[in-house]
Amino acid sequence: MKAFLYRYIKVIDRYIIKKYLGTFVFTLGIFVVVTVVFDISEHLDNFLKTHSTIQEIAFKYYAGFIPFYINLLSPLINFLAVIFFTAKMANQTEIVPILSGKASFKRFLRPYFICATLIFIVSFFANIYLIPFTNRLKISYENSHSFNPDDPTKSEVHIQLDKNTYVFVQSYDPTVHTGYQFVLEKFDGDQLKEKLVANTISYDSLKRIWSIKNYNIKYVNGLKEKWVDGSAKHIDTALDMRPTDFIVYDNVYSAMSTSDLSRDITKEKIRGTGQLKEMEYEKYQRFIYPLSSFVLTLIGVSISSRKVRGGIGLPLGVGIFLCFAYIIVGRFALVFAVKGSLAPMIAVCLPNGLFGLVGLYLLSKAPK
Repeated sequence: MKAFLYRYIKVIDRYIIKKYLGTFVFTLGIFVVVTVVFDISEHLDNFLKTHSTIQEIAFKYYAGFIPFYINLLSPLINFLAVIFFTAKMANQTEIVPILSGKASFKRFLRPYFICATLIFIVSFFANIYLIPFTNRLKISYENSHSFNPDDPTKSEVHIQLDKNTYVFVQSYDPTVHTGYQFVLEKFDGDQLKEKLVANTISYDSLKRIWSIKNYNIKYVNGLKEKWVDGSAKHIDTALDMRPTDFIVYDNVYSAMSTSDLSRDITKEKIRGTGQLKEMEYEKYQRFIYPLSSFVLTLIGVSISSRKVRGGIGLPLGVGIFLCFAYIIVGRFALVFAVKGSLAPMIAVCLPNGLFGLVGLYLLSKAPK
């Protein structure tokens, strides 16, 4: 293995890889420490009010918080790290001898893309397997300790349970697992066959059934109608819905495993509760976001490999500006996907696609 590495990874490659990974890990560590310090200062009152133990804070909240932000910041920290050490190499006239020694710019890019590939692999598998698990730890801690004071319940919820069955709940109380002003309609094609209206519907978590109280049922058969008065009765029934269908916490989909998310997307296409785009965006982002390591590495090398007057300040400033631009494009794409008519797949691919074109243009202008 060692002989293989020394054969295909030359001295200059090892030199750049060492600088690349060293700068990246150090910078990412600094950002994570600063982020944790600011988060502790912001949530210290919550920790004290809820009487959280150090073990809970460390192994539940921050066990989810730190991996999430490492994964979120890694492409951007990677970008700044590439600009920083490459601009420093250019300022110290280390790149000119490399390109003057009959090494093409593409050959010069090889160690960069080796490191970008390593970051991509780690980020990809973290997005698919690790981050959903750690997010679940963090979100469950926040929900159980009332970190989010806003009411998480949805109002006026319409759900399609199957091809012919539709339900409506005007409001839902999660503390007693009860929905109010419940309506269930069954159709045969376009013809209404049955309509049930009830004041309340409650969920029994042990039996996993719904109890419908104070109801009226209308049966329709052509021009004939039949009414059943159940104002003093109740019905126990199994419906393909859960209390979680009426509750939405922030980032709840980021805490789902990829398989669970895919299953819920299939179910959501039938139900139509209005969460489909957000769920699809989360799923596609897990696969597409890690590709940003290649895009941002290409841009970083292209803008910082030329020696400029003033040292590394100008490339670093341009890099910070492009970082903010990348984040803004991603946020706008998310808003247009969830609230607008932009397809989630296009929204996820937009930042990498747009900045990939910028990277190819800057590559054409890079010193050869």
